[in-house]
This record gives sequence, C-alpha cells and structure tokens, in this order.
Amino acid sequence: MTRMTPQGMTVLQSKYGPHETANRLISALSARGMTLMARVDHAAAAKDAGMELRPTEVLIFGNPKGGTPLMQAAQTSGIDLPLKALIWLDADGRTWLGYNEPAWLVERHAIAVGESVLTAMREALAAIARDAAGG
Repeated sequence: MTRMTPQGMTVLQSKYGPHETANRLISALSARGMTLMARVDHAAAAKDAGMELRPTEVLIFGNPKGGTPLMQAAQTSGIDLPLKALIWLDADGRTWLGYNEPAWLVERHAIAVGESVLTAMREALAAIARDAAGG
C-alpha cells in the first residue's frame, strides 16, 4: 500500500504498536518538560458509535513558554497549538507517527521567528518522535 504524506506533515514508521508508540511519546514529552494536554482515541470513539476504525490516536501536547510567543506573534496559530501527534495503524499492520512540521505552521500563520527558534522546534519534535517510534 502506498502512503502519501500530507503537505506540512512529518511522518515516520514506528517499531512499536500504536498504543506503545503513544505511551513512548508521552514519556518522551515528559522527559523534555512538555505537558500532555489530551489523548484522543478515535478508534474508541468510532466503536462507541458502532463503527470500526483501526487504532488511531491524537496526542495534544505543548509548553506555554514555547507556544505563547507564537500566538502573540499570530493569534491564528492557536488553531494549531498546542502541538499534536497522530499515531495510527495502517491496513498493512504498520504503525505510523505524524506531526505538523514547524516550518509549515510558521508559514501558514506568517509568524516571524528567527531561524534558530525554528531549528530548535524542528529538532525537538524530531527527537521526541524518534524516541517514541524507536528510530
């Protein structure tokens, strides 16, 4: 099966199942001083509605010290903040982890941030995702 990566999204395959990947992501966030704000289990919601969906979760996380300056620069960025990670099991039984690329968020909301801030965001998210996915 061919997997297409949506524009502005970084996606990597996990060595672990969806639930373990999500738990590892939570641990990686905590280790870096970030807060998990919500864990949305789309598959459980589908089941409650009498429908089926392969494991699919969204974890919402962030750090007000990092996100607030972005919203101060462009309040519309609040639609994309706090940050989110999507973890899902595809039809072939592979687990994926995806998140919005910081440069895409900055471009989408025309936020003026220095390259060092953007690089720090990109590197932090990549490290958290690698820790979670075992990469």
